[in-house]
Amino acid sequence: MPTPVETGGRFTFADWQESPAGPAEATPRLARAEVTNSFTGGVEADRTTCTYTIAYTGENTGTYTGMELLSGSVDGRKGTFVLEERGSFDPAGAVCRFEVVPGSGTGDLAGLTGSGGFTSRHGEASVEYTFTYDIA
Repeated sequence: MPTPVETGGRFTFADWQESPAGPAEATPRLARAEVTNSFTGGVEADRTTCTYTIAYTGENTGTYTGMELLSGSVDGRKGTFVLEERGSFDPAGAVCRFEVVPGSGTGDLAGLTGSGGFTSRHGEASVEYTFTYDIA
């Protein structure tokens, strides 16, 4: 059985395009966001593809879920994989936990499993993440 590996680094929000999903003036309300991130460190992935569904429970508070497709490498192993993300936010920032979607790893990342997360402060362009993984 492989020993889990801990790695980390930073990611940068490269683009965020949000649109309402239903009435935009109501609370609670739903929105969708198409997001592009760039990861450096243990995970190297330039210009990821990410889609979030956001539930606003107040003006600047709520929760979100999403899927993010990363193409690049994990500690030098090249391939593609998908992260399932779930988090919450308030005026101070966001907290997120993520897990590798089972069976999504390709190339040198076939058999990848793992989870991680981040905490961001509102207005930060670059956010530190942690990721613990195995490759079967």
